[in-house]
Amino acid sequence: MLARPNLPSSPSTDRIVSGSTRNPISLRVYKALSSSFQDSSSRDALETLSALYAPSSLPVPQITLQAQDDDSDFEGDNSETTPARKWLDLKPGDPTIAENARRNLRRDVELQLAESSSKFLHAFGEVDNKLNALQEHMEAMRSRCDEAQAELQRTNDACKYLLEKAGGLRAQRQTTATRQAVVSLFLSRFTLTQAESEAIASHDVPVGKQLFAAMDRAESIREDCHVLLSAEGSEGGGTKAGLDIMARTANQLDVAYAKVQRWCSYEFRQLGKDSHLEVSPVMREAIRRLQKRLDILSGALSDLAAVRQTTLLTSFITALTRGGPSGLPRPIELHAHDPIRYVGDMLAWVHQAMATEREFLDSLFGLSGEKRMVGSVWRNDQQSEEAGWVRDLMDRDLEKICMPLRVRVQQTIKSQEGSITAYKIANLLQFYLLTMRRTIGEEALLSKTLEAMTDVANQVFFDTVEAQGRSLLRFLHPPDPDLSPPLALRDVSQVLREIMTVYDSSLLEGEVLDDNKEKDAIGGKGFSRVLDAAVGPALEMCRRMGDMKKETSTWDKGIFLVNCIVHFQTVFQPFTFATPWVERLDAEIDKYVEELVNEHTPLSRIPEASSSSITAALEKFDGFLSTLDVLTSPRLSLISSARLSSRIHRTTLRRIGEAYGTVTVLGSRRPFGQMSVLWQVLGVGEGSNSGPTY
Repeated sequence: MLARPNLPSSPSTDRIVSGSTRNPISLRVYKALSSSFQDSSSRDALETLSALYAPSSLPVPQITLQAQDDDSDFEGDNSETTPARKWLDLKPGDPTIAENARRNLRRDVELQLAESSSKFLHAFGEVDNKLNALQEHMEAMRSRCDEAQAELQRTNDACKYLLEKAGGLRAQRQTTATRQAVVSLFLSRFTLTQAESEAIASHDVPVGKQLFAAMDRAESIREDCHVLLSAEGSEGGGTKAGLDIMARTANQLDVAYAKVQRWCSYEFRQLGKDSHLEVSPVMREAIRRLQKRLDILSGALSDLAAVRQTTLLTSFITALTRGGPSGLPRPIELHAHDPIRYVGDMLAWVHQAMATEREFLDSLFGLSGEKRMVGSVWRNDQQSEEAGWVRDLMDRDLEKICMPLRVRVQQTIKSQEGSITAYKIANLLQFYLLTMRRTIGEEALLSKTLEAMTDVANQVFFDTVEAQGRSLLRFLHPPDPDLSPPLALRDVSQVLREIMTVYDSSLLEGEVLDDNKEKDAIGGKGFSRVLDAAVGPALEMCRRMGDMKKETSTWDKGIFLVNCIVHFQTVFQPFTFATPWVERLDAEIDKYVEELVNEHTPLSRIPEASSSSITAALEKFDGFLSTLDVLTSPRLSLISSARLSSRIHRTTLRRIGEAYGTVTVLGSRRPFGQMSVLWQVLGVGEGSNSGPTY
């Protein structure tokens, strides 16, 4: 390590220093040598110097510097002494390297600086040449830009009209785009899509949800178009667009409804081939939509009615002649020998067919939720348009079976001779007539057919009853000795009892009858006509039989007629609907009872009550009172009613007591001093009829 010696101050040294101070490099070197080399930048500079003077064959030495006194001076280039500011530790190092470095440092630095400056000058010379060339290019580019600017100006001047026109076209394009968006929105609102148009017009798209959705869309467009037309009318604008939309949608809906009608007609024709009637949701929806076009719906329903007429007629003939599948149930005409069953089976089949048609049509028109039974009375809230269609179609569907039904039923009715069978058939027809009227209406052909058959059955029945009445008056004979009702009367009453039993067990009693036709029918309140036709001739027969023998007393005739009337009353009493006739017969009985009471009182038949006659009568009366039982009479034993005979006898006793009390000529001959004792003996109350009433 080298130490810098303290240099003495001398004129030469001062000269060197003063001369070196005028050299910037010398000043910088002296400043560097006089500085402390503990900072990293100074150490880097010294390492650079050591690298500058390092031999080419030796590695760069590691230099270790030690700070010395700060006031040391540099000796100069020719000084042999080395400044002692730093110590150089060289490895393997030669002491001459540091010495040469100190001596030649300025020269080397200046040479290095000159070399570097030469390089800078050479480099900047090339840069200057490049800048000159760039300047030339810039001048040429400026010239070309000026030419392009001039050309562009000329082009702008030439294209000014085109630019203005392009600006106008751009504005028009914006306006057109806005209008196109409005038109597109308008068309999407007021026109059908391609798929919807194909669903309406194409045969490849079946009737179903897609078609119905397209129809709903068309209807919605028409409703919106009504609003559009009203708005245009209020603003005074044109209505051509609205009218065009209405016309187009009307044509599309016409095509759609025609397509639905064709489909319905085809499906209806298939119903004749199916044994089970089922209504699909698509068919129900199709019928609901066709109700908006009644002319189209009428055409489709006419096809349905024609198919169902033929199908029901064929099924009815098959049920009459061939029976069901595999012969079960058996053919109806096998029971033609049994008129009640024969007519009942035919009417039951018609009723079942009507119920099936009703269920099918209710489902077709969407009325299944009402749950109304076949034959129940139609209420006002059920008189809807759909219900009217159902009733009309049911009438048309059952139209063709009316003729074969009428022919067979009337043949069966006219072949009957017994009144009971005739009445059962009439009652059966009356029941089905009421059912059909309430189901399909009075004006329906089937209702009119049943009404005509019921009238024929009623007429046959009443003709039979009247014939039986005439036969009663044709063969008369005197009463039997026991004064009992004759056999013919008992036969008539037996027939009448069976007829009344049939009527009482039928469903017609208690029905709410709505019109005069039903009230006058045999199954309604007109049953009194049956009683008039049956009872009147029988009573007349009894009266004539009572008058046949002149020697017959009033007493025997009265008892006979009372027995006949009482027999009729025993027939009527179990039936409440015969109460009016029971009351009428009571009046008849009272008339004959009065005659018997008068006949049973001998005093009433004495024209003059002389004392001898009264005395004889009192003797007889004493004998009567002395009998064991004064409360009964053998003469009344022939009356069939014990209560009625008791009533006659007690009424007679009361009248005898009253007459006995009024006789004043008896005096002491009166058997009883007090009338109350007589009343007790006779067993009747004083002054009143205490006997039982019938």
